[in-house]
Amino acid sequence: MHRFGFDNTYARELPGAYVAAKPAAAPEPRLLFANPALADELGLPPEVLQGPDAAALFAGNLLPEDAEPIAQAYAGHQFGGFSPQLGDGRALLLGELIDRAGQRRDIAFKGSGRTPFSRGGDGKAAVGPMLREVLIGEAMHALGIPTTRALAVAATGEPVRRETVLPGAVLTRVAASHLRVGSFQFFAARGDLDTLRRLANYTIARHDPGLIDSPDCYLGLLRAVAGRQAHLIAQWLNVGFIHGVMNTDNMALSGETIDYGPCAFMEAYDPATVFSSIDHAGRYAYGNQPAIARWNLARFAETLLPLMADAEDEPAIDRAVAAVTEVIDAFPAALAAALLGGQRRKLGILAATPANQAADDAADAALADDWLTLLHTQAVDFTLAWRHLASAAEGRPEPLRDLFPDRAALDAWLARLQQRWARDGGDGGLDGSARAEAMRRASPAVIARNHLVEEALAAATDGDMTPFDELLAALRSPWQEAALQTRYAAPAATEVTARYRTFCGT
Repeated sequence: MHRFGFDNTYARELPGAYVAAKPAAAPEPRLLFANPALADELGLPPEVLQGPDAAALFAGNLLPEDAEPIAQAYAGHQFGGFSPQLGDGRALLLGELIDRAGQRRDIAFKGSGRTPFSRGGDGKAAVGPMLREVLIGEAMHALGIPTTRALAVAATGEPVRRETVLPGAVLTRVAASHLRVGSFQFFAARGDLDTLRRLANYTIARHDPGLIDSPDCYLGLLRAVAGRQAHLIAQWLNVGFIHGVMNTDNMALSGETIDYGPCAFMEAYDPATVFSSIDHAGRYAYGNQPAIARWNLARFAETLLPLMADAEDEPAIDRAVAAVTEVIDAFPAALAAALLGGQRRKLGILAATPANQAADDAADAALADDWLTLLHTQAVDFTLAWRHLASAAEGRPEPLRDLFPDRAALDAWLARLQQRWARDGGDGGLDGSARAEAMRRASPAVIARNHLVEEALAAATDGDMTPFDELLAALRSPWQEAALQTRYAAPAATEVTARYRTFCGT
């Protein structure tokens, strides 16, 4: 029997925040995907993924002997409407372990069957959506964006019924934690301040231990979560990623991207881009993600107010409201600064000079905004435009100019960029080749193109894993210049992108 070395603090310290549950038995388990590099990072022995028990282990038939499978309780605002009880309806936290870097990590199943939170659902998952989690999670990891990751996917040998009958699968997901805004909303909505306080203290100890002795620890937690989200959303925007379902139960307090359901990468740049089949009003469109993140943080702040001041002490409540409002109101500027920092790297611009910080920030932001306007008005591919901009930096503008129907408008903007580059000359400046190389390290050649993801998942659903394996290899090396010469860098035809829709997979 395997032992993972679990130390299950959530189960031990937060009674009432979960229910114990067991995964459903899989009739014919078969391992579809294994992540040996991640297993090594976690300190797990190779035989966990390679041994004769691997399929049974990751399908849920054979649990590690130190696992304590639980379904976590949480609530959430879903498309703006509040559900006071959601919870893990098809997921189980198996346990926590300390990885080789000394970081605590959750190991959880997704698609492992019914729990007390399933609300009439079957708790199962299909092969395609679970392998989508692998592809997008590994792509985000390779791009340097905080993310949950897949350790394994096992086919169950059991059909699941959605619009059609599909082969079932279980994902094993690794996360810094599965603590969410919705975790706090669950207890705040019930007025259970004792458990809410224990949850907040647990979250601080796990993610922000420097706040433990702070008299303003709960306000500090809000600031820390807001800071992590500002950097995360800025990274999403700088690679054209659209989460698709930014409900409060999908905002991880660790600052990781979690739950790859109706997510997608934008191709032709348009801030109004929506792919999710259920986002009819565009609530979670690409350009709305900063405002939605702020909205979610405000809901988190509301749960912390009862911990910051007694409800009967009106002056204290007023002070707490003012303090959290200041954090929420500061969020857009923090995100904008993080976004501009990434855009400067992609534009090949050095940081602003301290003596002229405000003016440089405003000018550089305007330069970036005008670039995005060019991409939008000319329907230019977001990823390729940024990547080919690096070629322009070393004196080869032709690949970039070939993307634009109106080259005169591009040339006028490029002249402005070249003037900005000239200001970075002198000590510490970059020459053309060094600038281009730095820009390529900030703008990938390969993203998870939607048509290629769907092609790989369709083949895997039919039993052919080769397209999946080949796409995964390309996504794990997104920065290579040679990748531009492969099909993995090519956009889909416009008519394909125009009608592309993603689904949550539930």
